Formats: sequence, C-alpha cells, structure tokens
Amino acid sequence: MKILRIDSSIMGDHSTSRELTGAIVDKLRGSTDAEVVSRDLVAERLGHATPATLPSAHPLSQLAGPLEGDALAARANSDAILEEFLAADIVVIGAPMYNFTIPTQLKAWVDRILVPGKTFGYSEQGPTGLVSGKRVIVAVTRGGFYGAGSPAAAVEHGDSYLRAALSFIGIKDPEVIVAEGLQVSEDQKTAAKTSANEAIQALAA
Repeated sequence: MKILRIDSSIMGDHSTSRELTGAIVDKLRGSTDAEVVSRDLVAERLGHATPATLPSAHPLSQLAGPLEGDALAARANSDAILEEFLAADIVVIGAPMYNFTIPTQLKAWVDRILVPGKTFGYSEQGPTGLVSGKRVIVAVTRGGFYGAGSPAAAVEHGDSYLRAALSFIGIKDPEVIVAEGLQVSEDQKTAAKTSANEAIQALAA
C-alpha cells in the first residue's frame, strides 16, 4: 500500500492540519509496512503554475518551449508530483483555511494533478474523471466557524473547492475531517482537536 501525505500549512510545528495528517497516516499505517511519501509544499517552495512548471503531460506545457537548468528541474518535479499522485493508493491532504480558501501552495499542487488525458478527459457528454480506486482523506482546519448552517458558510471556499476538484477527476467521496473554531478560544481548540482525533481513530485502516 502506498500512502501520499501532502502538507500545506505555513505554521510548521504550530500547525493543527500537520498534526492531523500525521495522526491519519499513523492510523492508516498501523503495524503494516505501508510505503509513505510525504510532500511539504511549503518547505519545497512549490511555485505557481506556468507553462514551464506544469507536468510534461499537460497540453499547455508545450507553450514553454525547451527548458534548461532550474526550469528543467521544476518541470521534472511537477512530473514526479503527478506520477506519485497516480501511484498512491491513499492520499492524505492537510488543508488549512487561509483567507476563505486553501493555501496557494496547495492550489499549486492541485494544478499539477489536474491534467487532461491523465486525471480527466473530455467527451461529447462533458468532462470525465479518469481517477478511480483511490482513497482520499482531507484534514480541514479553520480558525472560525464556516460549516453548513453557520453565518459564514457562504464564504467557505476551501473544503468546497477541494471536493469539487477531486470530484472532477473522479474522486467523488473524499473522507473529510474538520477541526474548526481553532482561534475562538483554547477550550474550543481543544474540543475541535479532540473531535478530529476521535474521527481519525474511527477511520477504517
């Protein structure tokens, strides 16, 4: 079994989403010899999508022309990101909310896995997801309350965006664990993390 762990929080050791992705991976590994590949999108400074940084398989990558040096290395890294996503049996994504949506680092990663002909295609019936049989678990963290029924629900564009992007490539039912209200009070933060960790322990291994 191959597990791909994606972290995107800028908070380092103070990050709740990183704490949760670590707990999820630990739960999934159990006593097995699962192979875990970890990508810290902040530490590796993953750049925004351009024709030069998109994977080779992306049609727009050809607009960049021949690449050399650092640009060639960036292209190779994007190719590796796409291939390790496709090879993973389980993908664990840490998705903190920043300014109502996901971090730009995580958006840059998504841009590298949404590739025509690889993860989705077009037909007369419209777009079709090409990714199947992959389990995705998302750890969502938010400072305030943005869940369904809350006054701020209309400006939640992180969890909803990831669900839409994953559904587009064929992953219709990601498992989403949410810890929110983390900045409201210490008691709320403790309660949110406890609830999230209980949900993690309830995950099927």
